[in-house]
Amino acid sequence: MPGLLDPNDVYAADRPGQLSPVVQGFPSRVYVPNTLSDTVTVIDPATYKVIGTIGVGHQPQHVVPSWDLKTLWVNNDLGNTLTPIDPSTGKAGVPVDVHDPYNLYFTPDGKYAVVMASQDRQLVFRDAHTMQQVKTVPVNCAGVNHADFSPDGRYFIVSCEFSGELLKVDTASMTVVAQQKLPMEGAMPQDVKISPDGRTWYIADMMANGLWVLNGDTFATPTLLPTGKGTHGLYVSRDSKSLYISNRGEGSISVLDFATGKPRAKWQLPGGGSPDMGGVSADGKVLWLSGRYNAEVYALSTDDGHLLARIPVGLGPHGLCVYPQPGRYSLGHTGVFR
Repeated sequence: MPGLLDPNDVYAADRPGQLSPVVQGFPSRVYVPNTLSDTVTVIDPATYKVIGTIGVGHQPQHVVPSWDLKTLWVNNDLGNTLTPIDPSTGKAGVPVDVHDPYNLYFTPDGKYAVVMASQDRQLVFRDAHTMQQVKTVPVNCAGVNHADFSPDGRYFIVSCEFSGELLKVDTASMTVVAQQKLPMEGAMPQDVKISPDGRTWYIADMMANGLWVLNGDTFATPTLLPTGKGTHGLYVSRDSKSLYISNRGEGSISVLDFATGKPRAKWQLPGGGSPDMGGVSADGKVLWLSGRYNAEVYALSTDDGHLLARIPVGLGPHGLCVYPQPGRYSLGHTGVFR
């Protein structure tokens, strides 16, 4: 894998405006997969206006940047396909057959895509470019959905939403090397994000209403940090100082201070909402989130959390992708860049 720019900050390549030469000519857009409309809404972030709608497969869950930054993959979960979008033109290509692609990640060396096949209870390693299947890894948990990689790329942590479990997966051998049940009945882990120093993992849990704080190396039992009802998505600020946490069940966003490991602010959406998945603008000034149950998208100022725009989209908006973003390569999901 490419070496880290800063051994003390895995997000050092994600600074404002630090775009790869690969994406510098791409127009800035927000791509919103609408799970119940089988479409992707395209928003111009400069005007906060919808400028297009792309028809895709059945139940698109996430829009995922490829490792080489050249393609956006729409995960059509129940359609069993990936729809490629060319971010230079905004045009969709020919769908690729992939079974149960709930979510999609890429190994840090860029060789493999890892399909989170939630209903199939599998992690499916595929060629990162052709999407040809390389290895299928059955998992003994329900609802594999989100992940993040260690700083050296040797392992990744996976959340299992429906059985309340975590997996530790060896990247090179493509094997599950550890598994644990979260210490709360009814736990439902969601998004996974590592701290800038690479020492701490945060796992959102929508039923525990907070973050599980984990040492990935030891994989010891994590502790719970309360944030808000329905904790769901996790996004790192461009200066690597804060973690934005969407609390879908109460219409709020918590802001965690990485230096202290504690929340320092909570932003409430005026009139409520259901903030879910999203990303941070290339300049770091705007946090974009889908409103899962409200058929809308929220744009919030990262200065103080005030609402900049509320934009109607299709039904069931989910894994929203802001693109392009700074970074040398993508690890997947809605944009995890290093």
